[in-house]
Amino acid sequence: MSDEKYMEDRPSRQDRGMDNQMDGRDGEDRGRGKGKLYFKKKVCKFCVQKLKIDYKEADVLRRFITERGKILPRRMTGTCAKHQRALAIAIKQARSIALLPFVAE
Repeated sequence: MSDEKYMEDRPSRQDRGMDNQMDGRDGEDRGRGKGKLYFKKKVCKFCVQKLKIDYKEADVLRRFITERGKILPRRMTGTCAKHQRALAIAIKQARSIALLPFVAE
C-alpha cells in the first residue's frame, strides 16, 4: 500500500474529532507527558525563616524523615545543600540519643 493511498483512506483530523491543540506534537505541554514541565521552585525553609538546626528539636526534624525513618532528599524537601548536610547530622545525633527512631516500629 503506498503512502498516498493510505493518506486518502485515512479520515482527516477534524473528521476524527481532533484539533491541533490536542495534538501534543507541537513541543508544548498538553498534560500528556510531552514537552517541558513547569513547577514551583522549592526554597530552603532554614534560609528563608532563619531557623537553626538543633538535634534536640525532634518535632522539627521529624518533618524531614519518612515514617520508615529514612532521611528525605533535598529534591523532596527543598532544603539547600548546606542545610541538608547539617540536617542529616542533626537527625543522626537525635537518633543516637533516642529522640528519633532508626527504623519504623
